[in-house]
Amino acid sequence: MATCRVPLVLLACGSFNPITNQHMRLFELARDHMHSTGRYQVVGGIVSPVSDGYGKQGLVLAKHRIAMAKLALQSSNWVTVDGWESQQPDWTETVVTMRYHYGRVLKERERSMGAQSGDTSPLSNPSPQLKLLCGADFLDTFKIPGMWRDEHVEELAGHFGLVCVSRGTLQPERAVHESDTLSRHAGNIFLVREWVRNETSATEVRRALRRGLSVKYLVPDPVIDYIHQHDLYTEDSERRNEGSVLRPLVKQAQRPVKSLED
Repeated sequence: MATCRVPLVLLACGSFNPITNQHMRLFELARDHMHSTGRYQVVGGIVSPVSDGYGKQGLVLAKHRIAMAKLALQSSNWVTVDGWESQQPDWTETVVTMRYHYGRVLKERERSMGAQSGDTSPLSNPSPQLKLLCGADFLDTFKIPGMWRDEHVEELAGHFGLVCVSRGTLQPERAVHESDTLSRHAGNIFLVREWVRNETSATEVRRALRRGLSVKYLVPDPVIDYIHQHDLYTEDSERRNEGSVLRPLVKQAQRPVKSLED
């Protein structure tokens, strides 16, 4: 009897400042890889831009990043843009965002199963999973002191899982090896090799735009039009949040330190 594949939704969190063709390629690469395992059926993808509270220098307003992402993904029949995270007044931890979306995935499953007739046993309908889609550089953020809470890394890698696409010369295998938590959950971390290398970065795109250079074929045409219409990514916009400390570092520093008696 054929094994039923696990429905899988891929969630990508980040600035998307602006969204690039490379961001969208990550979804395609990840879907192909997860299908090739024979265990999963990718049923959806979600782009979740970070809120303005993140505090990163040069971060344009969330309403623009959401609009650009929606324009970029008009041609996709399986990846959507969700504004929940971007609408939060403060920066939201990645794990909290994943919990929110996983709750939505489960509710969608309940609705679809309720509308179906016939065999709806757990065996024929395995529970869906949600995994975080990221680039190889994301794994290196676990090494930054004060950026992550230990229990969040544990939940992210152990409960949800990661689909990590290699990028440039970065070696995600080393990042997994050097982390006790990631190594312990290596079976839930899927490393995807990108053989057709694409070094496009949003940082380089913004730099080119500030200098009046072309970014055609790096960013979808509708996004380029939107950027010009709204005069985004100028010298002034790059100074936004200048000197600010990233909100994750601030929130971590504000956490109460447990006493030895706790």
